[in-house]
Amino acid sequence: MSTGKVDVLLGLQWGDEGKGKVVDVLTPEYDVIARFQGGPNAGHTLEFNGEKYVLRSIPSGIFQGGKINIIGNGVVLAPDLFMDEAKALEASGHNLKDCLQISKKAHLIMPTHRVLDAAYEASKGKNKVGTTGKGIGPTYTDKISRNGLRVGDIFENFAEKYAAHKERHANILKSMNFEYDITDVEKRWLEGIEYLRQFKIVDSEHEINAALKGGKRILSEGAQGTMLDVDFGSYPFVTSSNTICAGACVGLGIGPNKIGEVYGIMKAYCTRVGAGPFPTELFDETGAEIRRIGHEYGAVTGRERRCGWIDLVALKYAIMVNGVTQLIMMKSDVLDGFSTIKACVAYKQNGKQIDYFPYNIEDGIEPVYKELPGWKTDMTKFTSEDQFPKAFKDYISFLESELETPIKIISIGPDRDQTIVRN
Repeated sequence: MSTGKVDVLLGLQWGDEGKGKVVDVLTPEYDVIARFQGGPNAGHTLEFNGEKYVLRSIPSGIFQGGKINIIGNGVVLAPDLFMDEAKALEASGHNLKDCLQISKKAHLIMPTHRVLDAAYEASKGKNKVGTTGKGIGPTYTDKISRNGLRVGDIFENFAEKYAAHKERHANILKSMNFEYDITDVEKRWLEGIEYLRQFKIVDSEHEINAALKGGKRILSEGAQGTMLDVDFGSYPFVTSSNTICAGACVGLGIGPNKIGEVYGIMKAYCTRVGAGPFPTELFDETGAEIRRIGHEYGAVTGRERRCGWIDLVALKYAIMVNGVTQLIMMKSDVLDGFSTIKACVAYKQNGKQIDYFPYNIEDGIEPVYKELPGWKTDMTKFTSEDQFPKAFKDYISFLESELETPIKIISIGPDRDQTIVRN
């Protein structure tokens, strides 16, 4: 943890690495938790005291009393979904209005953005990206084309601004011959706008930099994962924002020299949701077994996640583009029962073996595996790394040597307590 710096926590694979739990575990060390990109397409699941929560837009530091939580300018916000999420948290005894701040510069996801999302996906036919349909892409498209509606707009001539944006979208949808009805959704959405007005809407870049100046410790929470980054991921099967560490600078308004530790989260294996290339994907009984044991279903969509062995080629690439300083390995316990564990150490492409992540991983990539003995031990009740079986310690050493980065935290179950910090 760095004083006077922003530590960044992000996923190194295709999302769903378990960021929510880790933020919750690390939060006691920090004063401010900030989300820097993405929208309600990402669900961060937290489990403690026998309760399970899924957060979509609200930072995962919300459960630790007295912390400031910030939704940064790089986030896209759906007022109706935010209202549902916030009200559910308030009903379970978590008072958000005192501890949650929202950036004026965050962009609003309109009902018509969701319709556009569906229309664009439908028009792609078999080349569908597999979006969650939450309107994320069209909202970021409007932002980049300088047509966006922002949270700060809700306080001045909002009805006019909203009507103008809605009409522009209607014209696009008309040209696509796409029929839709947003009557009910829009009603809820406008309720969400009214609800949003009750929160602290701030210039978050000033708040964050003032907190840094005051010696506060800040943790920046990313959504999705590195391999879904719009620049560095498996394009075009990516999300619409920069999920990498540099995205925290733009998504919060902090200088690069203010970044401290970069925590990279990975699973002990690999998963992916939706369409797109996935070199180590398993289509056999092993893949199905990993899915079953790891409960690999989307937190927001419930979709089955595709499962495969850990991909060290992609991980080295993710560590490089993020400047990762510490690794956090999740779901190690899912592999407790396997006799053999495999790790992809290189790719074969066009008959040539390569050890770097290439421009295109869509065609003709064949993983080259190293096999390691499994540990065949139930680790879910362990409380210290001294209890780890030798085969698991060897697996950790192998990963650290290949990835040239220390593995600092190991998760052996979904609960807050099932977390081992290594010395």
